[in-house]
Amino acid sequence: MTALLPLVILCPLAVSIILLLSRGAMPARATCGLVALGMGLCAAIAVTEAVTFLTGPASTGALHVVLWNWMHVGGFGAQFALTLDRLSLVMMLVVSVVGFLILLYACAYMIDDPDIARFFTYMTLFVASMELLVLSSDLLGVYVGWEGVGVCSYLLVGFWYHERPNALAARKAFVVTRIGDALFLVGLLLLATGVGRLDIGSVLAIAPMAPRPAIALGCFLILGGAAAKSAMVPLQTWLPDAMAGPTPVSALIHAATMVTAGVYLIARLHAMFLLVPGIMFLCAVIGFITLLLAAGAAMVQTDIKRVLAYSTMSQLGYMYLALGCGAWQAAIFHLVTHAIFKALLFMGAGSIILRVHHEQDIFRMGGLRKSMPVVFYAFLAGAAALAGLPLISAGYFSKEMILTSAYNVAPLFWLGGVFGAFLTSIYIFRCVFITFWGHERTHPHGRTTIVEFVPLVILAVLAIVAGWVQTPEVIAPMHLFSTLLAPVFGPLPEEHGGGMLLLIGSIVPIIGVSIAWALYKPRHKAPVPLETPWTRTLRADWGFDALYDVLFVKPYFALARLNRGDAVIGFFGAVAWVTRTGGAMFAHMQSGQVRRYAGWIAAGTVLALCLAV
Repeated sequence: MTALLPLVILCPLAVSIILLLSRGAMPARATCGLVALGMGLCAAIAVTEAVTFLTGPASTGALHVVLWNWMHVGGFGAQFALTLDRLSLVMMLVVSVVGFLILLYACAYMIDDPDIARFFTYMTLFVASMELLVLSSDLLGVYVGWEGVGVCSYLLVGFWYHERPNALAARKAFVVTRIGDALFLVGLLLLATGVGRLDIGSVLAIAPMAPRPAIALGCFLILGGAAAKSAMVPLQTWLPDAMAGPTPVSALIHAATMVTAGVYLIARLHAMFLLVPGIMFLCAVIGFITLLLAAGAAMVQTDIKRVLAYSTMSQLGYMYLALGCGAWQAAIFHLVTHAIFKALLFMGAGSIILRVHHEQDIFRMGGLRKSMPVVFYAFLAGAAALAGLPLISAGYFSKEMILTSAYNVAPLFWLGGVFGAFLTSIYIFRCVFITFWGHERTHPHGRTTIVEFVPLVILAVLAIVAGWVQTPEVIAPMHLFSTLLAPVFGPLPEEHGGGMLLLIGSIVPIIGVSIAWALYKPRHKAPVPLETPWTRTLRADWGFDALYDVLFVKPYFALARLNRGDAVIGFFGAVAWVTRTGGAMFAHMQSGQVRRYAGWIAAGTVLALCLAV
């Protein structure tokens, strides 16, 4: 069992290295076959490890695999080691299984791209980095995986870098998330100073005895790093622009895995965050604000991928709200269901985009229900889960678990969560009704291949039934998910106000869908987006980009222009000039004439002899 665990990381890493060394010479179908084999092995090993672990004697504890000692400096040491407990097991299955389905889908999506080998080099490297992040037993190892997924995100967002907007979107994502990465790194250094170690078990054991200010500041910095990676307010502006990458990238990185790394990190360090209630409240407030602002922005988007991007931000807001309320099981449950239905929605959107000549404006689609039935029903299942339609969607159960926990902490959080669910049901079914009902405004071409069909069907089924592993008491006493995570987080707190809260939470999404139908049902006249100053502000992310442009971007460039001729730049300019001039002088010596070379060799020999004498 211990020998297999590193293979979860090594399988995608090996595929990435092979594709890198092939330098694009491998045919597209061979590339896809290699990716399917490597990711299939990764998923199969992950499932095998999960079954073996849960049926073994250490099922309530943790399995540690020490690969080698990383460093030992003074009193500080770090190991390269992996830990499999029930939390990392859940994350490993999400990354491996959902990742396999997305990369299988990507084989069909990217088959005609001439840079398909480069694409899968980055994608498989991302999976390997994400597996390292969730399995590492040391926060330094977590940080290596954290940086790995960040670099891969940059490379994949700007995959089509020959188009300037894509390159700018990649740069923006990299710069904004680097702010969070810097905060995370400083937090780790502070913990290493205050606690003396960075392996997660020791940090959680020693933290209660460490100076409380150091722990509070460390938690604050780690929260900042997590918030940037998860596109929380105020570091959320990068995610909508990151939709410039290929759609499978959005499905894997910006929906199912990387953006949830911050949720996992806080849940992993939950015992330390419990020591600082103020930071937990801040986490809840950040999630509360983000879920409402993102839902509002999604209401007016016209690009199908940006609708889903803002919905991702909103759903991540629910997860951070749950974390701040101490509802660890609810946050991870919603992480799992969200990975399923959001990957499904992005893959459905990708199939639509391919069939309608790469059009992404939903107001230029319409009537696709009949020509794309498989994609329609898959997208409908994902939309139902995102909206949280009662009993028939996985998202309903995970969202209700969060709302109940939020009500027990502060009724205002519950009220905001319910209003966010109301907006969610409106904007996602606005997208469904405009895209699939009414008259065709762009005629689709081609067909949905079997390679696209299989992942869509599997995820659609999971989006409907996966929620039944954890249900409210008033519906059925099914608590498989919270029982699974009980050894990590403890027993699930008792529910309060269950019946009435559940009834309200069940009715609100239905009302939202009804309003969306009333506003966007098929009419003789084709729908058009509403254009007002208010909708333009919402569509521009509430003006955050314009604000940051005034506060940070323009002053930075102005300062750079002022400092263009300072002494430091002059010094390095002089070094560059000397290098270029010297190179030009020596270039004249390379005449290709053997006699001159022999003369220089003789002159050099005479000079060396003279110096020796």
